[in-house]
Amino acid sequence: MGKVSIALRGWRFDEEEVFTEDGQLQSIDKVSEDTRDRLVRLSAVAGQPCHACWLIHGDENIQECNVARVVYGEPLHEVLLCNDHEPDFLYWYQEAGGSQYRGEAEAFEEAFQEWFADGNRAPEGFRGMEHVETDPDSVPQPEPEVEQDTLEEAIAELDDEERQALDTDFSDLDI
Repeated sequence: MGKVSIALRGWRFDEEEVFTEDGQLQSIDKVSEDTRDRLVRLSAVAGQPCHACWLIHGDENIQECNVARVVYGEPLHEVLLCNDHEPDFLYWYQEAGGSQYRGEAEAFEEAFQEWFADGNRAPEGFRGMEHVETDPDSVPQPEPEVEQDTLEEAIAELDDEERQALDTDFSDLDI
């Protein structure tokens, strides 16, 4: 088994950690803390607007924003991007000094947004990163007829003590 992206490209998960041998999603209490934090955060940010689009259009024209397809950074300090703005982010990170913020979660997110808001963009023709989908059909797919709790439902079923033992911030979820 290999690495997989879930909901958005960017954060990659060990397939054997998030799926059982029979292709079902692993129980939330069976995954590592880092994986759990990212999965919980993905459930909150999937379907959200691209941060770069939002900087251009703002709340007043949010309908003009593309839906994010990529996530970079750390949970709660991530940068969400559409396919159109991913090259801008990659240029910032690879060529314009963004890599100096690696490991500085809050500064990472803020620095990119400031750079972009100042009118900076990737130069024409900058290709960024080539994404290759290798055998997406081999990724386990939970059986559609099997009733499976959503992440929020699985977390809601845990009692307060079990949630505290997970040591994860669930404030973005409606549980």
